[in-house]
Amino acid sequence: MWSGARKKHDGGNAGDFAHRCQPEDYFVTHPAADAPLTILIAADTYPPHVNGAAQFGYRLAKGMTARGHDVHVLAANSTSGKSFTEPGGEWSVHRLRSHSVPTHEYWRICLPWEIKREISMLFDRVQPDVVHVQCHYMVGEYALYEAVKRGIRVVATNHFMPENLNPFLPFPQWFKNIVAKNSWRDMGRVMGKADVVTTPTPLAAKAMHEHAFLRKVLPLSNGIDATAYEPKPGERIERPDYPIVLFVGRLAEEKHVDVLIDAVAKTPRELNLHLEIVGGGEVKPALQAQARRLGLGDRVIFHGLIDDEQLRLAYLRATVFCQPGTAELQSLVTLEAMSASTPVLLANAMALPHLVEDGANGYLFTPHDSDELAMRLTEIISMPEAERERMGKMSRSMVEKHSIDATLATFEDLYVGRLHTEETV
Repeated sequence: MWSGARKKHDGGNAGDFAHRCQPEDYFVTHPAADAPLTILIAADTYPPHVNGAAQFGYRLAKGMTARGHDVHVLAANSTSGKSFTEPGGEWSVHRLRSHSVPTHEYWRICLPWEIKREISMLFDRVQPDVVHVQCHYMVGEYALYEAVKRGIRVVATNHFMPENLNPFLPFPQWFKNIVAKNSWRDMGRVMGKADVVTTPTPLAAKAMHEHAFLRKVLPLSNGIDATAYEPKPGERIERPDYPIVLFVGRLAEEKHVDVLIDAVAKTPRELNLHLEIVGGGEVKPALQAQARRLGLGDRVIFHGLIDDEQLRLAYLRATVFCQPGTAELQSLVTLEAMSASTPVLLANAMALPHLVEDGANGYLFTPHDSDELAMRLTEIISMPEAERERMGKMSRSMVEKHSIDATLATFEDLYVGRLHTEETV
């Protein structure tokens, strides 16, 4: 178990720890502000999962490693089997034993009675200076409890909305509403024990205050390296002779890709608008059937999962990017599209309005309204190319405030207690 996990210094075994850390000794330590840190990132979703929270956890680990810190990621095993530490890699990834969920193609759950002791043993081995949890469920929850028990500083980041659970719950809406209410309460109960709580947008922070009753939540962008999605020097992007609307993301119920397919079917046939869909998920078969039923079999292309370079080129080829989802806490894929100087069409829901200046870099549309979306698609596709380029440049300029370097620097300050929520909200 945990073969390959690195030990920062001789901290003894779990029994030694239980002896030397009694309830009266519970206090939070602050790591040295200028020394490299041992950072434990606890993530309930992490690659090979494909979603915004998983990507953020990966980029956080990569960024903090590049800044000289000793980074460890704690996440569920993506397949069945015992807990283990992945060999090699720029940072350590520790996988907890997990179980499949019958209502989802890749999601895994960890059972508390199977992971609590293993998390404690990993803390003995790694001895983190700070723990950064990415969710209040299972892995994040029990890593947080272990850190609090040991007096280790905890930063908690929320990427979750109760609507994200809906595809996994084969129950009527009234029951899902009860689950959502309890999920908010659990979030407040768990994350309320952290030293600092963050979330990607002010709107998400407001929702956590109102529904999870968390008094202080810092809005802090997930951050993005915008230069990663720009054309390379001297590069020529080969574009087809038809316009493309692009969607990137998990094909799940709350993404409402069906609304986008309906909208494409309602655009004038002479526009020859094509839809490219990047990603996989539980509703993909239904979306493929919908496209065939609407006679769009040759104009809706399902790429599935693609690598980073293919994704960059997909953004650069696109005429317009669309995100019809209604449960986005920030939408990293929208930021990626904007980094590639692409106009955007976003549902007027959750955090998406923060990424649009209506008429400047794109438009908002009423959620679920395929007629309005079709009208906006037609408007953008029909405008002069110079006007679309102006919109794309505005998208690129708006991304600057979401710099990944600024995000990582702020988290470093939060890790060592150099920056407090009261100073930034």
